[in-house]
Amino acid sequence: MKRTHLPLNALRVYDAAARHLSFTRAADELAVTPAAVGQQIRALEDHLGTVLFRRTSKGLELTEEGLAGLDALREGFLKFEESVQSMQAGQASDRYTIAAPREFYAQWLAPRLADFRAANPGIRFQLVENENADFTEANLDVAIRLVDGPGELEGVELAPARRVVVAKQGAPDEWIDWPGAPLPEGAQPTVQVGNAGQALSSAVAGMGKAILPYLLVEESIEAGKVAVLEGPDEGRRAYWLVAPLPQWRQKKVKALVGFLTEA
Repeated sequence: MKRTHLPLNALRVYDAAARHLSFTRAADELAVTPAAVGQQIRALEDHLGTVLFRRTSKGLELTEEGLAGLDALREGFLKFEESVQSMQAGQASDRYTIAAPREFYAQWLAPRLADFRAANPGIRFQLVENENADFTEANLDVAIRLVDGPGELEGVELAPARRVVVAKQGAPDEWIDWPGAPLPEGAQPTVQVGNAGQALSSAVAGMGKAILPYLLVEESIEAGKVAVLEGPDEGRRAYWLVAPLPQWRQKKVKALVGFLTEA
């Protein structure tokens, strides 16, 4: 039976635009321009002979025709991904590619991966520093991200979202600022850094006090490197272990997730 030619790239763009109901946000996800998204959608509409989106005063909306095929399309993409994973499974069952923040890897993840490898001899790890790396491009199995939820991925919290104010004993009563933790109103930082790891290092060095995820600083607190000034209190963001659904279904990923969440 002759198969119908499928414009797969345009269908992928259509799926993203339908999820976001925005060409701009779809373009951000796909790392292309909004104009390129619009061009792909128009080409797909021409190919199908139907209108998929309409613009209204409230924004972008799907037409009935555009909505009709979405579930089947997404199931098809999922099957594609599962097929690729199945083809790769025999060669990659003993290898994990993991993206995680550098500081979190050093403070929390590395010791647990060592324990996991001790229990599973022959396992190999490849670590990617950019926790926001694209799963497909980086060939990731899982990623650990400091976020307020898994978003469109499958995920599990490694610990409840809690934050704590810490400082080294004798440190000045001055704030260390980083993008992930807004300071109290009116607070003027004397040290500004780019991420939680740099904030922790600054606090350990005695440069001031910082608001940090409790899971990140727990071992530093227990070791006496910093002391708790406030908290732990409920926070908004937690360290989540995330992956697309096809990876989440893999036996090796289930084993790692189970180990990290039960340890």
